[in-house]
Amino acid sequence: MGRARRFQWPLLLLWAAAAGPGAGQEVQTENVTVAEGGVAEITCRLHQYDGSIVVIQNPARQTLFFNGTRALKDERFQLEEFSPRRVRIRLSDARLEDEGGYFCQLYTEDTHHQIATLTVLVAPENPVVEVREQAVEGGEVELSCLVPRSRPAAVLRWYRDRKELKGVSSGQENGKVWSVASTVRFRVDRKDDGGIVICEAQNQALPSGHSKQTQYVLDVQYSPTARIHASQAVVREGDTLVLTCAVTGNPRPNQIRWNRGNESLPERAEAVGETLTLPGLVSADNGTYTCEASNKHGHARALYVLVVYAN
Repeated sequence: MGRARRFQWPLLLLWAAAAGPGAGQEVQTENVTVAEGGVAEITCRLHQYDGSIVVIQNPARQTLFFNGTRALKDERFQLEEFSPRRVRIRLSDARLEDEGGYFCQLYTEDTHHQIATLTVLVAPENPVVEVREQAVEGGEVELSCLVPRSRPAAVLRWYRDRKELKGVSSGQENGKVWSVASTVRFRVDRKDDGGIVICEAQNQALPSGHSKQTQYVLDVQYSPTARIHASQAVVREGDTLVLTCAVTGNPRPNQIRWNRGNESLPERAEAVGETLTLPGLVSADNGTYTCEASNKHGHARALYVLVVYAN
Protein backbone atom coordinates (compact mmCIF):
# COMPACT_ATOMS: atom_id res chain seq x y z
CA MET A 1 0.00 0.00 0.00
CA GLY A 2 1.37 3.34 -0.93
CA ARG A 3 0.38 6.96 -0.95
CA ALA A 4 -2.33 7.96 -3.40
CA ARG A 5 -1.00 9.19 -6.71
CA ARG A 6 -0.71 12.94 -6.83
CA PHE A 7 -2.49 14.75 -9.59
CA GLN A 8 -4.10 18.10 -10.27
CA TRP A 9 -7.84 18.16 -10.75
CA PRO A 10 -9.24 20.27 -13.55
CA LEU A 11 -10.28 23.62 -12.23
CA LEU A 12 -14.01 23.90 -11.64
CA LEU A 13 -15.00 27.41 -12.69
CA LEU A 14 -17.66 29.23 -10.74
CA TRP A 15 -17.57 32.85 -11.84
CA ALA A 16 -18.47 35.58 -9.35
CA ALA A 17 -18.02 39.32 -9.44
CA ALA A 18 -18.25 42.42 -7.31
CA ALA A 19 -18.25 46.03 -8.41
CA GLY A 20 -19.29 49.52 -7.37
CA PRO A 21 -22.28 51.27 -8.89
CA GLY A 22 -21.88 51.76 -12.63
CA ALA A 23 -18.53 50.01 -12.76
CA GLY A 24 -17.64 46.83 -14.65
CA GLN A 25 -16.65 43.56 -12.95
CA GLU A 26 -13.56 44.09 -10.82
CA VAL A 27 -12.66 40.66 -9.38
CA GLN A 28 -13.44 37.13 -10.50
CA THR A 29 -12.46 33.91 -8.76
CA GLU A 30 -12.35 30.24 -9.63
CA ASN A 31 -13.34 27.49 -7.19
CA VAL A 32 -10.82 24.65 -7.08
CA THR A 33 -10.98 20.96 -6.19
CA VAL A 34 -7.77 19.03 -5.57
CA ALA A 35 -6.75 15.63 -4.20
CA GLU A 36 -4.78 15.58 -0.98
CA GLY A 37 -1.09 15.81 -1.77
CA GLY A 38 -1.81 17.31 -5.16
CA VAL A 39 -1.31 20.76 -6.66
CA ALA A 40 -3.94 23.50 -6.76
CA GLU A 41 -3.93 26.81 -8.59
CA ILE A 42 -5.92 29.65 -7.07
CA THR A 43 -6.66 32.41 -9.54
CA CYS A 44 -8.02 35.94 -9.18
CA ARG A 45 -8.92 37.64 -12.44
CA LEU A 46 -8.77 41.43 -12.45
CA HIS A 47 -10.84 43.77 -14.62
CA GLN A 48 -10.27 47.49 -15.03
CA TYR A 49 -7.16 47.09 -12.86
CA ASP A 50 -5.51 50.45 -12.23
CA GLY A 51 -2.54 49.38 -10.12
CA SER A 52 -4.45 49.33 -6.84
CA ILE A 53 -3.43 47.06 -3.99
CA VAL A 54 -4.26 43.34 -4.40
CA VAL A 55 -4.27 41.09 -1.33
CA ILE A 56 -4.67 37.30 -1.24
CA GLN A 57 -5.71 35.77 2.11
CA ASN A 58 -6.14 32.17 3.24
CA PRO A 59 -9.27 30.82 5.01
CA ALA A 60 -7.85 31.97 8.37
CA ARG A 61 -7.69 35.51 6.90
CA GLN A 62 -3.90 35.44 7.02
CA THR A 63 -2.36 37.38 4.16
CA LEU A 64 -0.49 35.15 1.72
CA PHE A 65 0.58 37.81 -0.80
CA PHE A 66 0.40 41.59 -0.68
CA ASN A 67 0.70 43.11 -4.14
CA GLY A 68 2.87 40.21 -5.26
CA THR A 69 5.03 40.14 -2.14
CA ARG A 70 4.99 37.07 0.10
CA ALA A 71 3.52 37.77 3.51
CA LEU A 72 3.13 34.25 5.00
CA LYS A 73 6.15 31.96 5.33
CA ASP A 74 4.61 28.84 3.84
CA GLU A 75 6.76 27.77 0.91
CA ARG A 76 4.00 25.50 -0.39
CA PHE A 77 2.35 28.67 -1.70
CA GLN A 78 4.14 30.18 -4.69
CA LEU A 79 3.20 33.23 -6.73
CA GLU A 80 2.99 32.02 -10.31
CA GLU A 81 1.67 35.18 -11.97
CA PHE A 82 1.00 38.79 -11.03
CA SER A 83 -0.23 40.86 -13.97
CA PRO A 84 -2.82 43.58 -14.61
CA ARG A 85 -5.23 40.83 -15.67
CA ARG A 86 -4.57 38.00 -13.27
CA VAL A 87 -3.05 36.93 -9.96
CA ARG A 88 -2.31 33.22 -9.74
CA ILE A 89 -0.83 31.31 -6.82
CA ARG A 90 0.19 27.66 -6.73
CA LEU A 91 -0.33 25.44 -3.70
CA SER A 92 1.67 22.21 -3.61
CA ASP A 93 1.14 19.23 -1.29
CA ALA A 94 -2.45 20.27 -0.56
CA ARG A 95 -3.72 19.29 2.89
CA LEU A 96 -7.15 19.09 4.45
CA GLU A 97 -6.35 22.05 6.67
CA ASP A 98 -5.81 24.15 3.53
CA GLU A 99 -9.47 23.81 2.63
CA GLY A 100 -11.77 26.81 2.71
CA GLY A 101 -12.30 30.21 1.14
CA TYR A 102 -9.34 32.18 -0.26
CA PHE A 103 -10.02 35.91 -0.39
CA CYS A 104 -9.09 37.98 -3.42
CA GLN A 105 -9.27 41.63 -2.39
CA LEU A 106 -8.84 44.61 -4.65
CA TYR A 107 -8.51 47.97 -2.94
CA THR A 108 -9.88 50.70 -5.24
CA GLU A 109 -12.17 53.57 -4.29
CA ASP A 110 -14.47 50.80 -3.15
CA THR A 111 -12.91 47.61 -1.79
CA HIS A 112 -13.91 44.58 -3.83
CA HIS A 113 -13.36 40.97 -2.89
CA GLN A 114 -14.37 37.51 -4.00
CA ILE A 115 -13.77 34.10 -2.45
CA ALA A 116 -12.17 31.15 -4.26
CA THR A 117 -13.27 28.02 -2.43
CA LEU A 118 -10.67 25.25 -2.21
CA THR A 119 -12.00 21.73 -1.66
CA VAL A 120 -9.54 18.96 -0.74
CA LEU A 121 -10.48 15.35 -1.45
CA VAL A 122 -8.78 12.28 0.05
CA ALA A 123 -8.14 9.24 -2.11
CA PRO A 124 -8.50 5.85 -0.43
CA GLU A 125 -5.42 3.77 0.27
CA ASN A 126 -5.32 0.07 -0.65
CA PRO A 127 -8.07 -1.63 1.38
CA VAL A 128 -7.17 -3.89 4.30
CA VAL A 129 -8.80 -7.32 3.92
CA GLU A 130 -9.02 -9.77 6.82
CA VAL A 131 -10.78 -13.07 7.49
CA ARG A 132 -12.92 -13.46 10.60
CA GLU A 133 -12.02 -17.11 11.24
CA GLN A 134 -10.37 -20.03 9.47
CA ALA A 135 -12.38 -21.27 6.48
CA VAL A 136 -13.21 -24.99 6.35
CA GLU A 137 -14.77 -26.86 3.43
CA GLY A 138 -18.53 -27.00 3.60
CA GLY A 139 -18.71 -23.92 5.80
CA GLU A 140 -18.91 -20.17 5.28
CA VAL A 141 -16.11 -17.66 5.19
CA GLU A 142 -16.54 -14.03 6.26
CA LEU A 143 -14.17 -11.38 4.92
CA SER A 144 -13.94 -7.76 6.01
CA CYS A 145 -12.58 -4.86 3.98
CA LEU A 146 -11.53 -1.57 5.60
CA VAL A 147 -10.56 1.81 4.17
CA PRO A 148 -9.77 3.93 7.22
CA ARG A 149 -9.51 7.27 5.48
CA SER A 150 -11.20 8.78 2.42
CA ARG A 151 -13.15 11.82 1.33
CA PRO A 152 -15.79 11.57 0.09
CA ALA A 153 -16.56 8.17 1.61
CA ALA A 154 -15.08 5.45 -0.58
CA VAL A 155 -17.42 2.97 -2.27
CA LEU A 156 -16.33 -0.63 -1.59
CA ARG A 157 -17.07 -3.54 -3.92
CA TRP A 158 -16.21 -7.25 -3.78
CA TYR A 159 -15.28 -9.45 -6.75
CA ARG A 160 -14.70 -13.18 -7.11
CA ASP A 161 -14.07 -14.96 -10.41
CA ARG A 162 -14.78 -11.65 -12.18
CA LYS A 163 -18.25 -11.50 -10.65
CA GLU A 164 -19.37 -8.92 -8.11
CA LEU A 165 -20.34 -10.20 -4.67
CA LYS A 166 -22.94 -8.49 -2.54
CA GLY A 167 -21.37 -7.05 0.58
CA VAL A 168 -22.70 -5.08 3.54
CA SER A 169 -21.05 -1.66 3.96
CA SER A 170 -20.93 0.85 6.79
CA GLY A 171 -19.20 4.17 7.31
CA GLN A 172 -18.17 6.51 10.09
CA GLU A 173 -17.28 10.17 9.70
CA ASN A 174 -14.14 11.21 11.56
CA GLY A 175 -13.78 14.94 11.22
CA LYS A 176 -13.43 15.68 7.53
CA VAL A 177 -12.70 12.10 6.45
CA TRP A 178 -14.62 8.82 6.41
CA SER A 179 -13.75 5.35 7.62
CA VAL A 180 -15.58 2.78 5.49
CA ALA A 181 -15.90 -0.98 5.99
CA SER A 182 -17.61 -3.82 4.14
CA THR A 183 -18.16 -7.50 4.93
CA VAL A 184 -19.05 -10.41 2.65
CA ARG A 185 -19.99 -14.04 3.40
CA PHE A 186 -20.13 -17.08 1.13
CA ARG A 187 -19.83 -20.88 1.29
CA VAL A 188 -16.55 -22.57 0.36
CA ASP A 189 -15.37 -26.00 -0.69
CA ARG A 190 -11.91 -27.49 -1.18
CA LYS A 191 -11.84 -26.35 -4.78
CA ASP A 192 -11.97 -22.75 -3.51
CA ASP A 193 -8.62 -23.08 -1.71
CA GLY A 194 -6.18 -20.64 -3.31
CA GLY A 195 -8.95 -18.66 -5.00
CA ILE A 196 -8.78 -14.87 -5.26
CA VAL A 197 -11.27 -12.43 -3.75
CA ILE A 198 -10.83 -8.72 -4.50
CA CYS A 199 -11.95 -5.70 -2.48
CA GLU A 200 -12.04 -2.52 -4.56
CA ALA A 201 -12.29 1.07 -3.30
CA GLN A 202 -13.28 4.09 -5.40
CA ASN A 203 -14.08 7.74 -4.88
CA GLN A 204 -13.86 11.04 -6.77
CA ALA A 205 -10.35 11.76 -5.51
CA LEU A 206 -8.98 9.06 -7.81
CA PRO A 207 -8.53 9.64 -11.54
CA SER A 208 -11.48 8.54 -13.65
CA GLY A 209 -11.51 4.78 -14.15
CA HIS A 210 -8.99 4.14 -11.38
CA SER A 211 -9.47 2.31 -8.10
CA LYS A 212 -7.53 0.87 -5.19
CA GLN A 213 -7.64 -2.93 -4.90
CA THR A 214 -6.49 -5.60 -2.49
CA GLN A 215 -6.46 -9.29 -3.39
CA TYR A 216 -7.12 -11.89 -0.72
CA VAL A 217 -6.08 -15.51 -1.31
CA LEU A 218 -8.59 -17.92 0.18
CA ASP A 219 -7.19 -20.48 2.63
CA VAL A 220 -9.78 -23.26 2.83
CA GLN A 221 -8.90 -26.23 5.01
CA TYR A 222 -10.15 -29.71 4.07
CA SER A 223 -9.65 -33.40 4.84
CA PRO A 224 -6.90 -35.34 2.99
CA THR A 225 -7.08 -37.65 0.00
CA ALA A 226 -4.53 -40.34 -0.92
CA ARG A 227 -3.72 -42.30 -4.08
CA ILE A 228 -0.88 -44.76 -4.80
CA HIS A 229 1.10 -44.57 -8.06
CA ALA A 230 3.38 -47.47 -9.09
CA SER A 231 6.63 -46.98 -11.00
CA GLN A 232 5.63 -49.74 -13.43
CA ALA A 233 2.46 -51.59 -14.34
CA VAL A 234 3.86 -55.15 -14.50
CA VAL A 235 6.49 -56.35 -12.04
CA ARG A 236 8.52 -59.54 -12.17
CA GLU A 237 10.84 -61.33 -9.80
CA GLY A 238 14.02 -59.35 -9.26
CA ASP A 239 12.47 -55.97 -10.24
CA THR A 240 12.54 -52.90 -8.06
CA LEU A 241 9.15 -51.30 -7.53
CA VAL A 242 8.62 -47.77 -6.22
CA LEU A 243 5.21 -46.84 -4.84
CA THR A 244 4.35 -43.18 -4.36
CA CYS A 245 1.51 -42.02 -2.12
CA ALA A 246 0.08 -38.80 -3.66
CA VAL A 247 -1.56 -36.89 -0.85
CA THR A 248 -3.65 -33.72 -0.77
CA GLY A 249 -5.11 -31.90 2.21
CA ASN A 250 -5.08 -28.57 4.00
CA PRO A 251 -3.26 -28.53 6.28
CA ARG A 252 -1.11 -30.95 4.34
CA PRO A 253 -0.51 -34.24 6.22
CA ASN A 254 3.08 -34.25 7.46
CA GLN A 255 3.30 -37.99 8.10
CA ILE A 256 2.50 -40.95 5.82
CA ARG A 257 2.31 -44.51 7.12
CA TRP A 258 2.94 -47.59 4.93
CA ASN A 259 1.55 -51.05 5.73
CA ARG A 260 1.00 -54.44 4.09
CA GLY A 261 -2.35 -55.90 5.16
CA ASN A 262 -1.95 -57.85 8.38
CA GLU A 263 1.72 -58.49 7.67
CA SER A 264 4.80 -56.45 8.24
CA LEU A 265 6.59 -54.81 5.34
CA PRO A 266 9.32 -56.92 3.68
CA GLU A 267 12.68 -56.47 5.39
CA ARG A 268 14.15 -55.08 2.17
CA ALA A 269 11.42 -52.43 1.92
CA GLU A 270 12.45 -48.82 2.44
CA ALA A 271 9.69 -46.38 3.41
CA VAL A 272 10.64 -42.69 3.25
CA GLY A 273 7.76 -40.24 3.45
CA GLU A 274 5.57 -40.53 0.37
CA THR A 275 7.62 -43.32 -1.28
CA LEU A 276 7.97 -47.03 -0.58
CA THR A 277 10.78 -48.82 -2.42
CA LEU A 278 10.66 -52.62 -2.82
CA PRO A 279 13.93 -53.94 -4.33
CA GLY A 280 14.61 -57.49 -5.56
CA LEU A 281 10.97 -58.52 -5.64
CA VAL A 282 9.96 -62.12 -4.94
CA SER A 283 6.55 -63.77 -4.84
CA ALA A 284 6.56 -63.59 -1.06
CA ASP A 285 6.23 -59.80 -1.40
CA ASN A 286 2.75 -60.18 -2.85
CA GLY A 287 -0.03 -58.55 -0.88
CA THR A 288 -2.11 -55.42 -0.38
CA TYR A 289 -0.05 -52.35 0.44
CA THR A 290 -1.61 -49.28 1.98
CA CYS A 291 -0.60 -45.70 2.64
CA GLU A 292 -2.43 -43.60 5.23
CA ALA A 293 -2.46 -39.87 5.91
CA SER A 294 -4.47 -37.64 8.23
CA ASN A 295 -4.94 -34.07 9.38
CA LYS A 296 -7.28 -32.48 11.90
CA HIS A 297 -10.16 -32.65 9.42
CA GLY A 298 -10.02 -36.33 8.52
CA HIS A 299 -8.18 -39.50 7.45
CA ALA A 300 -7.32 -40.96 4.02
CA ARG A 301 -6.20 -44.45 3.00
CA ALA A 302 -5.13 -45.81 -0.40
CA LEU A 303 -4.59 -49.46 -1.51
CA TYR A 304 -2.27 -51.15 -4.00
CA VAL A 305 -2.37 -54.89 -4.71
CA LEU A 306 1.07 -56.24 -5.61
CA VAL A 307 1.37 -59.31 -7.81
CA VAL A 308 4.90 -60.41 -8.66
CA TYR A 309 5.14 -62.51 -11.82
CA ALA A 310 7.71 -65.22 -12.33
CA ASN A 311 10.35 -64.71 -15.00
